Amino acid sequence: MHKISTLALFRNFVAQFLTMRFNLSEINELIRERRTIYPEQFSNRQVHREQIEVILNNAQWAPTHGNTQPWRFKVFMEESREELSDFLGKTYVELIPKELQNDVKLSRLIQRPLKTSVVIAVCMERQKEEIIPEIEEIEAVACAIQNMHLTCTAYGLGGFWSSPKLIYTPQMNSFLGLREKDKCIGLFYIGYPSIEWPKAHRKPIEYTTEWK
Repeated sequence: MHKISTLALFRNFVAQFLTMRFNLSEINELIRERRTIYPEQFSNRQVHREQIEVILNNAQWAPTHGNTQPWRFKVFMEESREELSDFLGKTYVELIPKELQNDVKLSRLIQRPLKTSVVIAVCMERQKEEIIPEIEEIEAVACAIQNMHLTCTAYGLGGFWSSPKLIYTPQMNSFLGLREKDKCIGLFYIGYPSIEWPKAHRKPIEYTTEWK
């Protein structure tokens, strides 16, 4: 077997680089810099509607089986955040038995919408014909949320995908104006961080990958 020369390897690398449609280094950095940043770590700086529109437009370019585009977005800004806060607090007290209630959880549910510029309830609208399996529609919405989070990262915005159990209840569907088979997949909080951008790590792929 002949050894590949250094020059040949270099030429191969250059050829691959020249055929790339996007800057892979920047894409790698964007993906690896995505972080969960909580509303308690947001500053008072306001996120503008124009930024939210870009975030939502990018969300809509997630993969979707059958092009059903099942994602639906309910945007809470300004006074409507108080309505969301009131609903979350009252619904928690209503649904959770008194002996199981946690004051810290309740406080977070109430305070987090008020500590952020915008909260987006990200929902799945179930296909009427139900041809596409429900799990695949949920997966599509999850991909949309990832697009949202990556766009936030590009803006320097913090994002937090919250999924308290009460979002899966009929009460939540009623509050959001969803049908019975629709689902709220999460509350996505967005704000400017008041902290240093967090560091993180992932296991090397050797721990998570099996080559067949």
